[in-house]
Amino acid sequence: MSTESRATMRVGGEVTPRPGLPVRAILLTASCGCAMTVLDTNIVAIVLPAIAHDLGARFADVEWVISTYVLCFASLLLPAGAIADRYGRRRVFLGGIAVFAIASLWCGLSSTAAMLSVARALQGVGAACLLAPALAIIGHTFHDEGERAKAWAIWGGMMGLTMVLAPILGGAIAFLLGWRWAFFVNLPICLALASAVVWFIDESRDAAARALDPAGIVFFAAAMFGITWGLINGQAHGWSSAPALTGFGGGVASLGVFLAVEARQPRPMLDLSLFRVPRFIGAVIAMFSYAAASQVMASLLPLYLQNGLGRAPLEAGFAMLPFALAMLIMPQAGRWLGRFLTSPQLLVLGLVLVSLGDLMIGLAARGQHGPAVLVGMLVLGSGGGLMNGETQKGIMGSVARDRAGMASGISTTARFSGILMGFATLSAIVAVVGRSSLLAGACATAAALCDRSRIFAEAVIAGDVPLAISGLPPDVRQAALDLAHTGYAAGFSAAVITASGIALASAVLVAFLMRPTPSLNETAAAPAANR
Repeated sequence: MSTESRATMRVGGEVTPRPGLPVRAILLTASCGCAMTVLDTNIVAIVLPAIAHDLGARFADVEWVISTYVLCFASLLLPAGAIADRYGRRRVFLGGIAVFAIASLWCGLSSTAAMLSVARALQGVGAACLLAPALAIIGHTFHDEGERAKAWAIWGGMMGLTMVLAPILGGAIAFLLGWRWAFFVNLPICLALASAVVWFIDESRDAAARALDPAGIVFFAAAMFGITWGLINGQAHGWSSAPALTGFGGGVASLGVFLAVEARQPRPMLDLSLFRVPRFIGAVIAMFSYAAASQVMASLLPLYLQNGLGRAPLEAGFAMLPFALAMLIMPQAGRWLGRFLTSPQLLVLGLVLVSLGDLMIGLAARGQHGPAVLVGMLVLGSGGGLMNGETQKGIMGSVARDRAGMASGISTTARFSGILMGFATLSAIVAVVGRSSLLAGACATAAALCDRSRIFAEAVIAGDVPLAISGLPPDVRQAALDLAHTGYAAGFSAAVITASGIALASAVLVAFLMRPTPSLNETAAAPAANR
């Protein structure tokens, strides 16, 4: 029976064929579930300034709109996978679609920034329950090595295409319909996706699925939340303020408890013994740094294009194309380069390109050179695209085959943890440096602007430039608008140059940790997949 005319069902660890369902339909359905999570993240990044203006949000509020979603997403990926394996992948997939749809409706109806952030947190829960079972469904449908490679290639192509289309779609929605439709558009998509799941995907589960780890789930989420809370409140209230210190202290303490709990678990959510292998550590660092210095720019670049260069949302969406297209095309180039370079060498090359791209963007943003920013985005996207598939391969090739499931979960968690920590850290730099530049420039520009310098600076950093210049005398408005753009650009430049340094330092670490070693013990523990 050909793969085009059958689907597999795994119940209790047994695989049985079910005639009549094409596996390509299963692949496309599961891939669409994964693409939903990327689509939502990148569309929302385009409409953030409109959200800030409509809801009167401060910069910290804007940060939480992104951070609560990624926080719940990253924290729940590992447990969502375990729940899906234990209780049924199709069931959890459908549950994730339902939660995502309800949360999207709530997001679109939100009347305050706080309400929107809570709804986004629920949306992150739904996204985790979309992605984890969808990946498992693909993995358990395709068993032949060649078929599986083709399946993941199609999956990667769909994810890349989503990244290309999402900014343009977000810009069109903001221009034609308003920001609320960035969330309402999910409702018909979720309905169609749920119908496809019911029609094409059979229930499957794993009788040997690991037990849930409630303590691990709680303390990992608490660690991520605490550190994020500290970063967001640090830029808003001061790094020595009570909210910032409480967040950092609670986050670090929770991380310590999490590591202690996992070390004593017979079947932990995170197997710490994997981190005894330097090659594995290097691959995880590469994934985290790729996400924190490259993938996070899918959220930060649209803000700069609108708040720093003054582009309209639709213009900003199209201006993201150099970054998005490079991310789509370069994985193919990476497969060709894999004939000549080892996996660690490709990871180092990708990180160096990411560092160079970030540096080019940061320097161009400081001088407000729009075309040079686009060239930097092309270089950045090339490095990110080169790493996009190679990071997963590097992690999976650094562990024994029987630990592949755990390694895959760590890989995905490292990616989204990197996005969360990268966004929170770099956004804090944007706010601190940008605010300082705006406050200094306000009084040097005009007395009328000096009198309301703090309100002006806070509105610009939040992305609400119309509010920042409203009420100013007509002869001051153009100078204030120019200052708003250059001040935001100063903060963004500092953040992206910091990301460049992170990527370069990570390249050095990865090159050291993943260097060829003659150690037989390590070779046995981590069979290499150099190519």
